[in-house]
Amino acid sequence: MKKTFAPSELIINEDGSVFHLHVRPEWLAGKVILVGDPGRVDLVARHFTEKECDVQSREFHTVTGTYKGKRITVVSTGIGCDNIDIVLNELDALANIDFQTRRERDTLRRLQLVRIGTCGGLQPYTPVGAFICSQVSIGLDGLLNFYAGRNAVCDLPLERAFLNHMGWTGNLCAPAPYAIHADEEMVERIARQDMARGITIAAGGFFGPQGRELRVPLADPRQNEKVETFEWKELRVTNFEMESSALAGLSRLMGHQATTVCMVIANRRSHEANTGYKNSIDTLIETVLDRI
Repeated sequence: MKKTFAPSELIINEDGSVFHLHVRPEWLAGKVILVGDPGRVDLVARHFTEKECDVQSREFHTVTGTYKGKRITVVSTGIGCDNIDIVLNELDALANIDFQTRRERDTLRRLQLVRIGTCGGLQPYTPVGAFICSQVSIGLDGLLNFYAGRNAVCDLPLERAFLNHMGWTGNLCAPAPYAIHADEEMVERIARQDMARGITIAAGGFFGPQGRELRVPLADPRQNEKVETFEWKELRVTNFEMESSALAGLSRLMGHQATTVCMVIANRRSHEANTGYKNSIDTLIETVLDRI
């Protein structure tokens, strides 16, 4: 018997839109691009020939339109896996829950989701300006640990190897990472032969969790050195960012296809950064629009 979702669990606004995004079910396309910065939504949407909706609520900006005959929704998530939890659950609700009856639909939609973001490169072959596709993500945020079925979709041997490599086994103060593979078909379609692939660390913050030290010392000054030298089945850790693990993990639990692609705006090894990246990320946007 299908569940009925109470008003306290699935909050629907008076206009029939979902609580945080303020998007109605009929506005959601089957192909979805996620970006962190609300301002980046307009960078994507300016490529659309038609627009159906343009909605803003808090850090969530949503536009659905048409690109070369493809119906696409672009949504901003803000920063962090906690916001991905909100966005993915509400997108799935829009796709797969009948807002009139509050019950799961008989026929479920399978969304195709690509996050376009920025990241810090961790290898010599991921210089500033490079595009990276997250083939596997290791989440240090702990989000997926709150969901049933987590072990069934995660790469448990990779998790154990990473814990051992970092020296976190038995340390109650250390993160409880989860390792999740992006959808293989989406990786092949989006990355093709012109993007680097590897393991992405989805950190729970921008500074300490990514090994940046300002006035407060790091608990483990060798953290980034360990991350950079970790290898699993010929895959190296290519980059740091903050959302890919939650996107891949929740999508897999919900039955959607997802991957993350990022442009490197800082290389942690060479200590270089490009603060003017907003002028060059449009190439990545167009690439994803063509391939999604």
